[in-house]
Amino acid sequence: MNLDLPPEIWDAIFENAVFAGLLALILLFYFWHRYRSDRRSLAEMQANQEAGLMEPASLHPIFNDNRCIGCAACITACPEGTIIGLVDMKARLINPSHCIGHGACKTACPLDAITLVFGTETRGVDIPMVQPNFETNVPGIFIAGELGGMGLIRNAITQGRQALDSVRKLDGIGKGDGLDVLIVGAGPAGFAASLGAKQHGLRYTTLEQDSLGGTVFQFPRGKIVMTAPVDLPMVGKVNFKETTKEKLLAFWQDVESKTQIKVNYHERVETITPSGSGFLVKSNRDSYQTRAVLLCIGRRGTPRKLGVTGEDQPKVVYRLIDPAQYQNMHVLVVGGGDSAIEAATTIADEPGTTVTLSYRSEAFSRVKDKNRKNLKEREDAGRIKVMLKSQVKRIEPSQVAIKWDEFEVEIPNDAVIVCAGGILPTGFLKEVGIQVDTKFGTE
Repeated sequence: MNLDLPPEIWDAIFENAVFAGLLALILLFYFWHRYRSDRRSLAEMQANQEAGLMEPASLHPIFNDNRCIGCAACITACPEGTIIGLVDMKARLINPSHCIGHGACKTACPLDAITLVFGTETRGVDIPMVQPNFETNVPGIFIAGELGGMGLIRNAITQGRQALDSVRKLDGIGKGDGLDVLIVGAGPAGFAASLGAKQHGLRYTTLEQDSLGGTVFQFPRGKIVMTAPVDLPMVGKVNFKETTKEKLLAFWQDVESKTQIKVNYHERVETITPSGSGFLVKSNRDSYQTRAVLLCIGRRGTPRKLGVTGEDQPKVVYRLIDPAQYQNMHVLVVGGGDSAIEAATTIADEPGTTVTLSYRSEAFSRVKDKNRKNLKEREDAGRIKVMLKSQVKRIEPSQVAIKWDEFEVEIPNDAVIVCAGGILPTGFLKEVGIQVDTKFGTE
């Protein structure tokens, strides 16, 4: 073997060897990183499976394994964090309960390996049937936003604006003595529709059972929302690409103040019945005659209440907004799901708080392992008192009465947070006559 080669040949061999070595190191690092990421995704998916948290709430992706090449473009595109992961080099929905249907994953996929669907084979999702103009099978009643499956803020705003444009085309708008449209809900869709109604001079009233922002108002403090610019009636293009819940709500409140749109807060619709060429809508406060109804209500429905004496006090709420407001207070949290445990643990971290967690069952089921650990740590540290197999009997101004096993105990109390889920609006829709289809993993 002749090793007596010219220097330039040896230089070329050396350079190629160095290049090959660097390439091997890069590939080794890449596959090692992908392996670790794959294992983390699998572990998180298995933890959610064990906790019973594999059912998406609404629109979500399913993946075609024959097309997926594991490029992770969908993971990078998702603005909600670790919703999608790679398992065995294929995209998987590893945190389904937190998917809110952005659809950015489908757009980002280079091989069209993603389909967006409602429901799963084991758990159906009720979706009201609407036409392309957002009108239901009941002429004159329209649906936009989260109730129709579109929880993404920019999509809900766009739907609210477009649905209002469809309402404007109805015969009878601008005639008679009643309203042209009654808008139900002041979330993203209802807020946009209300601005559109005012902009076009329609006679309208907007009812909101809670606060401006609807579901957005219920997001945790600091949650990142709004991932693309959107056109808002009377305002124009809103250039929020990524902002916090607080900043978005502050912006909406400023728009509400400047435009003077009318929203009746803490007013809940109870019945909608045909009347003449329109509808008679009755709320817990008043009655309204209107040509059209635009439903922009959330899918979470009305909060489920305890049905006990004293529940109507201002200190009783049905979601946690800001843990800091409970500093130096005695707080009772009621419920056994992730939202209840997260509320209890975050409040327990505030200075001077005393937290009691009451749950009617003998064990926590369908709860993330991380939340179980957080609860156990704070319970062991004496920062949370857990009362399983308990039931609230009375809520008094400065204390609550709880039946615990066979005994009734009274504990000091300054605030009560009920995390018992919501009463879905499916029954209400069917009473109105709106057709509702159950989707089992279909578009």
